[in-house]
Amino acid sequence: MAGWTIGASGLAEILAIGRRLGLAGFLLLCLWSVATFGMLGAAWAVAVPAGGIRLLPHFAWARALREAVSDLLPFSQLGGIVVGTRSLTAAGIAPRYVYGALMVDITTEMASQLVYTLFGLALMASLLMDGGAGAGLRLTILGGTGVMVVIILGVFATQRFGPALMMRIAGRVLPARAAAIGDFRGVLAGIYARRGAVTLSFLFNLAAWVMSGAAAWLVLRLMAVPISLWDALSLESLIFTLRSVAFMIPGAIGVQEAAYVVAAPLFGLPVEAALALSFAKRAREVVLGLPCLLIWQFGEMRAVTRRA
Repeated sequence: MAGWTIGASGLAEILAIGRRLGLAGFLLLCLWSVATFGMLGAAWAVAVPAGGIRLLPHFAWARALREAVSDLLPFSQLGGIVVGTRSLTAAGIAPRYVYGALMVDITTEMASQLVYTLFGLALMASLLMDGGAGAGLRLTILGGTGVMVVIILGVFATQRFGPALMMRIAGRVLPARAAAIGDFRGVLAGIYARRGAVTLSFLFNLAAWVMSGAAAWLVLRLMAVPISLWDALSLESLIFTLRSVAFMIPGAIGVQEAAYVVAAPLFGLPVEAALALSFAKRAREVVLGLPCLLIWQFGEMRAVTRRA
């Protein structure tokens, strides 16, 4: 799908627009993304009881590693979560706090994305209601939003009923693990009892979504492509929604490119410019993600050597 969209739009035209970004503009995009990782790390860390925000560097690193694994390795986003949490437990943070905070972070991240998506839909309401190109996308956009709502409800249900069900199963099959599951259940309940921390996690995640959308506006402006900040935020909310629905596809390869091809004309954005933006995002993922993966592998090799 990615190959078809690039070939149909013309690789030469896409690269010609992308070159306008320049090295300085690309480095600015990378720095912007590093700041976003810090915001995402804060959303995760603030949910940890007993001053988890002091561990912000560890959580920001774990979040960057999550994104690198999800974007560059043949795993879904679930694989990135596994590696990110492993890096935190390897740093000596209690697993029950890591996983409890992770559940809260995932919930607030998805809830904040839904808010951001609804904001984007409100901004593009006139485009969806008229009989133009937006009408053809109406079902896809609303369907994707509906799938996101179902996923969020599933996450809530898992946290509400999952630990109790696991305790009953463990009590019969693995009695030794029932106490650990009960401890995790207590930690999760304790985190949600700290409503201020949960609210901060939501706000940090929401700020990260807005920063990610604003990054697209920045890149397009540096490529001399005129687009308003509100249109860029609306476009990115749609792209993020479709990427989230396709979370089982590693890096959303093909989905992101096709989404830009379909959605860009709604905002008067040339398809070539939208794909150049997608190229810039992919290049940023490689430049930031590869060092993360190499550092992670070096740390794993050192751990294996020490055990040997």
